[in-house]
Amino acid sequence: MSSIQFLTRPPLPRLAYHRILARNPGVVFLPGFKSNMNSVKALALDEFCRSAGHSFIRFDYTGSGSSEGNFEDCTLGDWKNDVLTVLHTLTTGPQVLVGSSMGGWLMLLAALAKPENVVGLVGIATAADHFVTVFDQLPSEAREDAVRTGKYNMPSPYGASGFYSMRYNFIKESEQHCLLQNRINISRPVRLMHGMKDEVVPWQVSIKVAEQLISDDVDIILRKNGEHRLSEDEDIKLLVTVVADLLQKLTKKDLD
Repeated sequence: MSSIQFLTRPPLPRLAYHRILARNPGVVFLPGFKSNMNSVKALALDEFCRSAGHSFIRFDYTGSGSSEGNFEDCTLGDWKNDVLTVLHTLTTGPQVLVGSSMGGWLMLLAALAKPENVVGLVGIATAADHFVTVFDQLPSEAREDAVRTGKYNMPSPYGASGFYSMRYNFIKESEQHCLLQNRINISRPVRLMHGMKDEVVPWQVSIKVAEQLISDDVDIILRKNGEHRLSEDEDIKLLVTVVADLLQKLTKKDLD
């Protein structure tokens, strides 16, 4: 297991990461909201890349896991900047981004910002536009209450009280990063995995992402009994297979 390292970038908080230096295409794992780089999925990909000889990075967003910073002060834009900083500073050459839930939203944003670096995407329960979509579905009184108080409790089975307490400003800032109302100008291969028993992000969101992508090389993989995190043994095996297959395709393309 690689030792934890820190990316220093004054005046911003340091980012904690683990890195395997090997051949490209490399793989970068992007965790979900309130998750970290030590999830079952991240560790499985670490093990796979180590054995397959591919570069790999897993890291914690600002205010999350072992990274510095205050979680409550962060915005989606801050975490997008974290991803772009990691790509710019810690990687060289072509990378495949693997994003889980909110990490799937961030992987799309990163691919749009750095098309020269990102050669493939694998989304797991991709939560594109999620925070904004859920907020907009609230009754008008609840939305008005959030505007007035500056706070909003987003329902989640993973929150300690059945919800995550969020700042209204976080939702407003997230609106700047919404993607699903327009075509998504990504032409790289994309693989979208989603559980049909996902009670957080409906699997139809992955269908919508696929429809909006300009790429023709998009596969959607639905797990009939899969839940949001897709962390069961069979889910993890499938994830590794999907990532391995995409890396092989991209490597073969480079050789042709």
